[in-house]
Amino acid sequence: MTSSSPSLSLLSTPADEAARDGRVHELFHDWATRTPDAPAVIDGEHHWNYAELDRLADETAAALAERVRPGDLVGVCLDRSAALAVVALAVARLGAVYLPFGPDAGEQRLQAVAGSLRLRCLVGTPERLPEACRSAQLPLPVPVAGTEGVGGVVAAVLTPGTTSVGAPEGTFYTVLTSGSTGEPKAVAVGKESLASLLHWYRRHSDMGPGDRHSFLMGVAFDAHVMEMWATLTSGAALSVSPQDVRWDTHALTDWWRAAGITVGFLPTPLAEPVLDRPWPTGLPLRHLGIGGDRLRRWPGADVTARVYNAYGPAEATVVTSAYPLAPGGPDGSGGPGGSGGSGGEEAAGDPPIGLPLPGATVLVTDEDGRPVPRGVPGELRIGGRLLALGYFDEDLTGQRFVPGPSSGPGTGRVYRTGDRVVMRPDGVLEFLGRLDDQVKVGGVRTELAEVERALEREPRVRRAVVALRRDPSGTASLVAFVETAPGTEAPAPAELRDHARAWLPEQACPVAYESVEDFPLNPNGKIDRAALLARWEARPAEDTEGVDAGLSPTEATVLSLCREILGDSGILLDDNFLNSGGNSLGGARLITALEQECGVRLRAHELLQQPDLRSMAKLVGTRATAAASVRS
Repeated sequence: MTSSSPSLSLLSTPADEAARDGRVHELFHDWATRTPDAPAVIDGEHHWNYAELDRLADETAAALAERVRPGDLVGVCLDRSAALAVVALAVARLGAVYLPFGPDAGEQRLQAVAGSLRLRCLVGTPERLPEACRSAQLPLPVPVAGTEGVGGVVAAVLTPGTTSVGAPEGTFYTVLTSGSTGEPKAVAVGKESLASLLHWYRRHSDMGPGDRHSFLMGVAFDAHVMEMWATLTSGAALSVSPQDVRWDTHALTDWWRAAGITVGFLPTPLAEPVLDRPWPTGLPLRHLGIGGDRLRRWPGADVTARVYNAYGPAEATVVTSAYPLAPGGPDGSGGPGGSGGSGGEEAAGDPPIGLPLPGATVLVTDEDGRPVPRGVPGELRIGGRLLALGYFDEDLTGQRFVPGPSSGPGTGRVYRTGDRVVMRPDGVLEFLGRLDDQVKVGGVRTELAEVERALEREPRVRRAVVALRRDPSGTASLVAFVETAPGTEAPAPAELRDHARAWLPEQACPVAYESVEDFPLNPNGKIDRAALLARWEARPAEDTEGVDAGLSPTEATVLSLCREILGDSGILLDDNFLNSGGNSLGGARLITALEQECGVRLRAHELLQQPDLRSMAKLVGTRATAAASVRS
């Protein structure tokens, strides 16, 4: 039952009373007591039951206890693994604050965050920690086996600076989101908000003992918090995904089957190609959530899992609203595989982002914060039990977490999302876009200003402007336009790429870099990103005719696909895919395109192992020849 104003864009769903106890890690301990031998984490051939994870968490908490106090900030530089789960449990038992960086945060980014936030320690493998943190390290008794093969895990104890900012009181975990000032924003989420989300997720997915939930979302992305804690508080098993499933949808669905995955969550850019394919038969998967970016597909009529589209910013604890996606589109007319996606999309547009979760309030407002009539677009504001505590920066909190309208159910304090939406007469929200320069790349919220600021830290860069580019399939990537500082030589794209990777998460790194002498302005006197992008896209293709002469058909196909995906007509066969701007999402697109064009399906690790595109083309050619001989 919902509470709403029938004519205005304001809707509130009552909270479930059972979610009000605010228990999170305590529920894990309950399951460890009740079902000690049940599998808690599965990573390939390695298994840890609830009792083992409980014991390791206690031992890790004891090892940290003299150095970490309640409220202290603990940065974690681990990937999805049993080790990550143990550290998260230990941090929670100490009353400290979990800050996930993931395994590839980059030394410069870690040092910058350590300088601004009151980090008490960093946890990770020695080689993943900044060099300055490698002298005084405390070994931790966490699992070291599994897909990641993490080796030893240590804690590096830090001395926070006098000007660093601590976590707001009551913070359970924090995540970094892109900031318009050029610095990442630290979002503080309270335990009660997380407990409400987990209660909804467990009931929504009907997850419990015997289920296996995928552990797939990137650790720097807050959705992994939901995956991890919802599973470990339900008595189910958390199954760590192999790396290549994030690149290859066939590997993903094969893994779902082999690992017995029953509940899963996918980032939108990975979910869309899964929905484009015929649904594999015999999958145990019964419940699939999708979130992180605007979804442009409906499930085909052959999809057997319950699929829903989730929406929510980190400032409202991962998920705020959800919408069930009918197989075959809204009218059920879509055919198997991709026809359901395209048919539903043509008939009814993109899937909505749905209704608010229990305890959440959503309202669509005008510029002055007043709710607009239903059917009128406006800014989405969120209130209720899922709302985060705010940012570590009190001034920024005051700007984005504001009083709600004086009338209406449960509106109190609300968060201004900056998202443009419309509420239908039935209360369902439809996403229309952004109101500012914030973009979604690979499902990760990214402020263009933060990317620009990172590039401008390169001494030879006087000014950087970053624009969002979408290819014909709608896939987003970033292009950087760089003005060189006077008296210096323009840095090469490879140098800028290495610099960006030291400061930014993978998805925020531009795929292409262009040196410019000036920036065009729009009528308001602001830099015209659209004009910059149009000028870049209209540039003459690099003259590779002589270089490309004599290419085999397979080499020409591989080269053409890589140039299209990376937006760089100058890429040559001797170039490496990753060093030329490729990432996991681009790799997934390349694997799919090669299968469509050449009838050959490479695994992600095979693609990554190739030193250059020439070797990749040779591998594709060999596989194609072998496949042809089998058919004949």
